[in-house]
Amino acid sequence: MPKSLNESMNSTQMAPDTGPRSTDAATEAKTSYPEKVQEPLQDQKPNFKPGITYAAQDKLPKLPIPELGSTLKKYCEALLPLQTSREQEDTKAAAEEFLENEGRELQERLERYATGKTSYIEQFWYDSYLHYDNPVVLNLNPFFLLEDDPTPARNNQVTRAASLVISALCFVRAVRKEELPPDTLKGTPLDMYQYSRMFGTARVPTDNGCIIGQDSSAKHIVVLCKGQFYWFDVLDDNNDLIMTEKDVVQNLQVIVEDAEQIPIQEAAKAAVGVLSTENRKVWSGLRDVLTRDEGSNNAECLNIVDSSLFMLCLDYTEPTNVSDLCGNMLCGTNEVVKGVQVGTCTNRWYDKLQIIVCKNGSAGINFEHTGVDGHTVLRFASDVYTDTILRFARTINGQAPTLWASNSPDPSKRDPDSFGDVSTTPRKLEWDMIPELSIALRFAETRLADLIHQNEFQTLDFAGYGKNFMTSMGFSPDAFVQMAFQAAYYGLYGRVENTYEPAMTKIYLHGRTEAIRSVTPEAVEFVKTFWADNSAQKKVDALKKATQKHTAITKECGKAQGHDRHLYALYCVWQRAVDEEGREREESTGFSSNGYISGSESDMGGSPRRALDGEARHVSPPARNGNNTRLDRSTSRNNNHSSSNHHARKGGPSQMPALFMDPGWEKINTTILSTSNCGNPSLRHFGFGPVSGDGFGIGYIIKDDSVSICASSKHRQTRRFVDSLESYLLEIRKLLRVTKRESSHAKQTRAREVDARYELGGRTKSFGRLVRSDETDKKVVGSQMPLGDGVDDELESDDGLSGYGFFDAGMLLQVRRANQEKERKPHQVAEQKRRAVGKKLALSEY
Repeated sequence: MPKSLNESMNSTQMAPDTGPRSTDAATEAKTSYPEKVQEPLQDQKPNFKPGITYAAQDKLPKLPIPELGSTLKKYCEALLPLQTSREQEDTKAAAEEFLENEGRELQERLERYATGKTSYIEQFWYDSYLHYDNPVVLNLNPFFLLEDDPTPARNNQVTRAASLVISALCFVRAVRKEELPPDTLKGTPLDMYQYSRMFGTARVPTDNGCIIGQDSSAKHIVVLCKGQFYWFDVLDDNNDLIMTEKDVVQNLQVIVEDAEQIPIQEAAKAAVGVLSTENRKVWSGLRDVLTRDEGSNNAECLNIVDSSLFMLCLDYTEPTNVSDLCGNMLCGTNEVVKGVQVGTCTNRWYDKLQIIVCKNGSAGINFEHTGVDGHTVLRFASDVYTDTILRFARTINGQAPTLWASNSPDPSKRDPDSFGDVSTTPRKLEWDMIPELSIALRFAETRLADLIHQNEFQTLDFAGYGKNFMTSMGFSPDAFVQMAFQAAYYGLYGRVENTYEPAMTKIYLHGRTEAIRSVTPEAVEFVKTFWADNSAQKKVDALKKATQKHTAITKECGKAQGHDRHLYALYCVWQRAVDEEGREREESTGFSSNGYISGSESDMGGSPRRALDGEARHVSPPARNGNNTRLDRSTSRNNNHSSSNHHARKGGPSQMPALFMDPGWEKINTTILSTSNCGNPSLRHFGFGPVSGDGFGIGYIIKDDSVSICASSKHRQTRRFVDSLESYLLEIRKLLRVTKRESSHAKQTRAREVDARYELGGRTKSFGRLVRSDETDKKVVGSQMPLGDGVDDELESDDGLSGYGFFDAGMLLQVRRANQEKERKPHQVAEQKRRAVGKKLALSEY
């Protein structure tokens, strides 16, 4: 568990071995707790046993390192449908050479490296995110759009925001008291480490990449309204809530009224949050400007923002359609009035977890992605949404259940002295807007406006059918939708493109994701069959083969047996060897003979190849999800790297393996369709920006009877692509119904089996005419669109191992700067007692 704001996420100490490591051992550790603790909703007053949240951690198996030969075979198979026969031959030759030569040594190095680590990929993963130089907005941070509060009267801004804050604080309390039951997959506990990194954390830029700072004892939140910053305490030292929902409503109402007193054009000139959208090195320099003057409020203001539990952003706008609403949650709105930016894009702080609430009560979450996956934030979002409903239910019926193992004492009945040293009255942070800072705000805002204008978002709320229909037809829902993306794209462009989907690997200690490559020979055959003049049965048969292949790959990736993370780790180990050799050469000669100055030991993820035409083209490794275009926009001083490797001694670490120089390596890491399946009924939409200049970012949620899709691109006919998806989904339903009628092997639901027995004489007599569907000659009776037919459990549950758990924008490779310091200097923050900062606001009755 993190202890202070100075602690960096890059620390990956090996967990102590306290017993056997296996999924069975983890399950046993979880089931040793009473059932009331495992399922708090089963009892209104559970007899909780603290410590369940991380109880299974020491029993979880470590992330396995795949066998090298298997990885290379899967790598070549993933490239097969994307390459010509000649390109495939070259890639196979490079893979065989790698297997016989450098690969063996790198595999041994990786195994030795992993011996003392919690996970063989974790350090490299963090580094790739933290060394990303470009703005995190639209590039790294994803968003969730929550469903509206089911009680219409509560869908106004202040009421909805206060309700979400209280529920979020209950979640924080459950995590800190270790009362949050662990996530499970088919009864097996999942890794819960990420929950310790959600609150009180901030992405802090430095001259040498970013770090993740955390204050594990944080007890205040920061509210942003019209770009102005306010804060107040919400927890005591025991992590109990010190405010009721009514208290929070009163605070938020006072904040809104105070912010409205300043004309929005004037407020925008002090919207410091826009600086968090800058290039990371620029933002690092601006933080130095904020903190350099002694006696300035800025350093203390910055510390209060960084160490807050989370940000609450109160927007004054009401987006008119769902696409605009999604854009508001991802990057904010852009509106310039009389030369001044008054959009909500300046009402954000992208280095932290943000809860965003619009004027009409529409709410969402935007989160910093380095330390937490979508699966983790989804649990937070769904529990918060559920708790808001249950708390309202308890106002109707006091016997309604609670989501939490224990609850805070009623703040309204506590002695105020028991709260400790807290400040519950909101205070406004007053930044010292020196000229240099004001100019920086202007430039940051105009650059952000450009970035927003470069992207567009379109949504599809497909209500024709959902998970129930897909499983009733015998398909994995996730694989079914993945093939929809392939078919829609092929129908528009007549070709397939590299597609990425993340698979969750949290069944392992500190597990994150593995990459699913959706384009397979079976998928290619399907789209060609679908768009050709073939019978309905042939098209459906091709779809079944393609989805079965996708499901098989998903299961392998869920067991950490994909090829992407393994190859990326091998590349990082090779880079480490290059760095070490460079340091040795510098020590012996006084300078780097190849012009490449190595970074720190944790700086492992350089660019796998450079273009030989003099331009530094940065190509992502597999785990980066192919973020080529983004990396192209970053600057590198390592232009000599590729050419200097040409002259490196044969067999030495500086000789880049042919596998990483092969065009196939670039091909597999240039993602055109970046997709992720993450959501449940608490969300309306989920999405992220495109990861390449000519690609689409597609977030989707498969619900029981609908599919929600949010697509983004840099103006690549996004609306037309979404329309093509809708047309395909309708067409494939028609084909499935045709083939279903022609089949005599339709499955029955359990309820229909009961009717069949009674029709055979199980009852003495039944009155009335039996009402059947049009298919009177079939065994399936009832609705025209079945809601389930007893299909195999794996068809419904495999989403847990697919992209359901995580959005990965492909940020696993940031091209390293050549002239870096040899060792990373930890970010130093002076520890000092927090003083009351800002103007104290007068509370009014509300």
